[in-house]
Amino acid sequence: MKKVIHFYAILFLLLGWNVVAQKSETASLIVYNAKIHTLDTQNTIAEAIAVTNGKIVKVGSSKEVLKLNLKNVKKVDAKGKTIIPGIFDSHLHVIRGGRFYNSELRWDGVRSLKRALQMLKEQAERTPEGQWVRVVGGWNAYQFEEKRLPTLEEINAATGKTPAFILHLYGHAYLNKAGLQKLNINAETPNPKGGLIQKDETGNPTGLLVAEPNAFILYSTLAKLPELNSEEKVNSTKLYMAELNRLGITSIMDAGGGFQNYPDDYGITDKLAKNNELTVRLPFYLFAQKPGSELADYTKWISEVEIGPHDDDHDHNLEYYVQGGGENLVSSAGDFENFDQPRPELSPAMETQLKAVIGTLVKNRWPFRLHATYDESITRFLNVIEEVNKETPLNGLLWFFDHAETISEANLKRVKALGGNIAVQHRMAYQAEGFIKRYGKKAAEQTPPIKKMLELGVTVGMGSDGTRVSSYNPWIGLYWLTTGKSVGGTKHMSDGNLLDRKTALKLFTQGSAKLVNLHKDRGMLKENYLGDFIILSDDYFKVSDEQIPDITSNLTVVNGEIVYADSIFKSLIKPLPKAIPSWSPINFYGGYQKN
Repeated sequence: MKKVIHFYAILFLLLGWNVVAQKSETASLIVYNAKIHTLDTQNTIAEAIAVTNGKIVKVGSSKEVLKLNLKNVKKVDAKGKTIIPGIFDSHLHVIRGGRFYNSELRWDGVRSLKRALQMLKEQAERTPEGQWVRVVGGWNAYQFEEKRLPTLEEINAATGKTPAFILHLYGHAYLNKAGLQKLNINAETPNPKGGLIQKDETGNPTGLLVAEPNAFILYSTLAKLPELNSEEKVNSTKLYMAELNRLGITSIMDAGGGFQNYPDDYGITDKLAKNNELTVRLPFYLFAQKPGSELADYTKWISEVEIGPHDDDHDHNLEYYVQGGGENLVSSAGDFENFDQPRPELSPAMETQLKAVIGTLVKNRWPFRLHATYDESITRFLNVIEEVNKETPLNGLLWFFDHAETISEANLKRVKALGGNIAVQHRMAYQAEGFIKRYGKKAAEQTPPIKKMLELGVTVGMGSDGTRVSSYNPWIGLYWLTTGKSVGGTKHMSDGNLLDRKTALKLFTQGSAKLVNLHKDRGMLKENYLGDFIILSDDYFKVSDEQIPDITSNLTVVNGEIVYADSIFKSLIKPLPKAIPSWSPINFYGGYQKN
């Protein structure tokens, strides 16, 4: 009897496995009649690509790829357009950004202050009572043809009785009169540590909040604003991912962020991952939130969280897991990149606090990343990492610095010796003018020293640091890397620090993947690599420099599935839903504004 039961049990398992296998098998996709930049080691240019079950099975001529005998195949004529691997943003705050996307008016890409203020006025008029109009990062004064910031008088005239909050980089934010009243900020409200509530000659707040240099005043004020409800946040995150797909982004490393608590604020992306509704690959880092309790946070997370891909990841089409700790490891190591203010001097207690956290992470083989703007800070951080390495060898553990704008060659060599790498973002495309004012044109020529990083063999991965400082648009980064210019047209990089277009693109594909040792199956378009690629609106390798920021994706494929299609290929995908709530700025302006 037991043998019979055993036989049927095996049969049931085999049949069940077959059902699961059949269920997980996805349709095949062939895209042909294209100019495919594979970015492989031979720089192969192909015409067609075939993907089955998320993996590339053939790259070659249209004739040979179309001959393949694939099941459930969808064939797409690329109409002679350029295809590149999907873009991998190694530093983007997408989990936080997705939760707020529908509530934010984006000035990213707007070319005149007059237009920006008109958008602000229109949005204030349609925003219902109890809600705010908010502009949160992704712009600067120099992108406007007027080459100036808005005044508080202009903001108050545009917004009237609707509360408004406008964040400009990490430097300052504006609250209109209605916003000051709503938050009960008055003559008696004290300045927070490291921040300034500007007062007029009568002692009343003007509405200007200044980071001196700590951005806490900006982020803590923003955190007081009303959030979307759960349904709206799901819709918001989906639309934000679609916006990233529209710009060709297929993978992201989420760097955590201030006022983004784990696990409470991860419920939306948890849900989307569980339902296979993510349209970007999304490994993420855990960012310590409360000053003084960072070690307790990481000790707790280490005991409760499994890092890296899990045994149950076959339930997800796309990666979604904790990659490690950072970018904030301890508050005392926060060297804020507010170039409007002098470089912050870090607390003498920083080394002891940072060593405790990094030492714990290394002992438990947790990868880590660390926000590091200035070379002076990096010197002290490296002293700590070298001490930890002597006591508990890193032995190839993945770690890297984020930003590293003013890192020296000597410190780059120390990073290399410790097996570390660098994640660079295009923040200088938004802060070059402020940096030059404070540190001079000569210093800006090598900020950051990208060419020297590559010459020394340090792995460099590109990202954006969207949305509260830079824009999430990766084409701004590619424009900046290859021209050395800010969004305002200021050329701050020396010619010797510029990259050619192919090298720059590789930093946004292979480089970002290599930061976390994921480069063995992505970043190129070749057999057995992941089926992540994009059909470009314009040929990145041929357009003029000034056209690069306006490139978008006509078609975005992630894991062999079409996740975004514009009007050219609209028949291949369901239309995107409207943003909710109905007054969302996304319904009227979208995200990044094309020139």
